[in-house]
Amino acid sequence: MRETLIKKASSSFVAGIAILFLLIFIVAMKRPLQKKAYTYLALGDSYTIGEKVPSEENFPSQVVSILRMKGFDFAAPRIVARTGWTTDELQLGITKSKLAKRYDFVSLLIGVNNQYRGREASGYMQEFEFLLNQALKFAGNNPKRLIVLSIPDWSSTPFCEGKDRQKIAVQIDEYNKINKQVANKYRVHYINITPGTRQAANDIELLAEDGLHPSGKEYKKWAVEVAAIIKSEL
Repeated sequence: MRETLIKKASSSFVAGIAILFLLIFIVAMKRPLQKKAYTYLALGDSYTIGEKVPSEENFPSQVVSILRMKGFDFAAPRIVARTGWTTDELQLGITKSKLAKRYDFVSLLIGVNNQYRGREASGYMQEFEFLLNQALKFAGNNPKRLIVLSIPDWSSTPFCEGKDRQKIAVQIDEYNKINKQVANKYRVHYINITPGTRQAANDIELLAEDGLHPSGKEYKKWAVEVAAIIKSEL
């Protein structure tokens, strides 16, 4: 009698364990598989790398930080940018960089050094369009995953003291007319950050210590807009 009860109890215990594992298996199967972290490639110059601010304050890093706080799993941004780079130098930098074939999102901000060095706008148009096509390939040829940012206007900064501010502003506008035209041609996202950068003339907190490059506060404004676009496409 005792042995029979023990056998029954043992059988019930085993059956209970089996049912428990079955339930765990069913619940696990219903859950979606964990997707790998989203990836973000940022292409540009000093405005992308964040000259004179801590790395976590450049706009690509702030974009990722904002998205993480909203619950999205993003890897650290891959940045291909260097202070002083022109469009052709960015092209060369991309070629020399070890990059993945595809990223979930890509941003492109380039051209201020073309203007600073007095290069022709026509040359900028050709090289920018080439870069945009490169960026589009990195975005899997999905225009919804590519974001172009306009060129900031450095004529509003103390660094421009003694220079022809009006002429520089006009040239920046000419360059931005070109990059917006190319962006529209390929139907990619476009963010006009230029008007906001002109506020630096009356707000020194928008500038880094060199009196030329944006501060983390200014970069955050760009990051909020970029993050909003990315969030809308997820």
